[in-house]
Amino acid sequence: MRGIQITEFGGPETLVVSELPDPQPSNGEQVFDVLAAGVNYADTHQTEDSYLAKQTLPMIPGGEVVVRAPDGRRLLGLLGSGGYAQKVAADTNRLFPIPDAVNDEQALTTLVQGATAWHLLRTSTHLAEGETVVVHAGAGGVGTLAIQLARRWGAGRIIATASSVEKRQLTLDLGADVAVDSRTDDLTAALRDANGGRGVDVVLEMTGGRVFDASLAALAPLGRLATFGMASRTAPSPVDPGKLMARSAGVIGFWLVHVVQRPQLLAAAVQDLMTLIADGELKPVIGRRYSLDQAADAHRALLDRSSIGKLVLDPTS
Repeated sequence: MRGIQITEFGGPETLVVSELPDPQPSNGEQVFDVLAAGVNYADTHQTEDSYLAKQTLPMIPGGEVVVRAPDGRRLLGLLGSGGYAQKVAADTNRLFPIPDAVNDEQALTTLVQGATAWHLLRTSTHLAEGETVVVHAGAGGVGTLAIQLARRWGAGRIIATASSVEKRQLTLDLGADVAVDSRTDDLTAALRDANGGRGVDVVLEMTGGRVFDASLAALAPLGRLATFGMASRTAPSPVDPGKLMARSAGVIGFWLVHVVQRPQLLAAAVQDLMTLIADGELKPVIGRRYSLDQAADAHRALLDRSSIGKLVLDPTS
């Protein structure tokens, strides 16, 4: 089969297509043809070995796939790795059937990015009706879904951040009330100004560094900041518990692995999202579809912030 197997850690340049042996299934697994694979920011950390979970070489990146079952059904699966290839071995009990009304690209939005957006709002920050929500990287895979879910679940005001006029307009089209330039010098003031001069209740933050620091400073009393990434590769300032107490503020970490380890939590999110998409009540934003040979370009688009919505890898082309 054709696939991408990295033999050294590094950036996009490590993503080179080669001929590989078909995967060998373990107990309970079956080999499937891959119809499409999701490309996620976590994949860029995976190829660098800079994520929370240590990686081992050689490795086929990618953990999010749509596969074809022998009976013709399309199934959706979240794996540890192996997605950037034409075939993959997967446990049949951990795959989700895809409704006919949901296409491959839409289905892929419900796993890493969709389940993250769903659980950030529901499980981590416990969004309450009428609260103000800040969605950083609002034009990205998580952000485009989080904006729509926050609106659906009763957020009083949604503030999105993005780095370009085009991306900010997209967030407004999806339901954000205000779009803020993420590159502004005083992000704390910009977020408060976007909320009528008041602090914000919930922040979904995945950049780290100055964005984390500015967002924490923008929280209202009883506000919550959920951190689920560090795209800038820059750590934020240390968090002072005394300052959190002084404002009854909270910082919540989120890593999807812990949801995956409790299958009922992942299923609740994925099945709800699939239903919303099939019913036309949630509209995933699909970015570019790349061939296997263009996987490096997909990673570059994520790293340079030029991508919008969900990026998909097509191993059949």
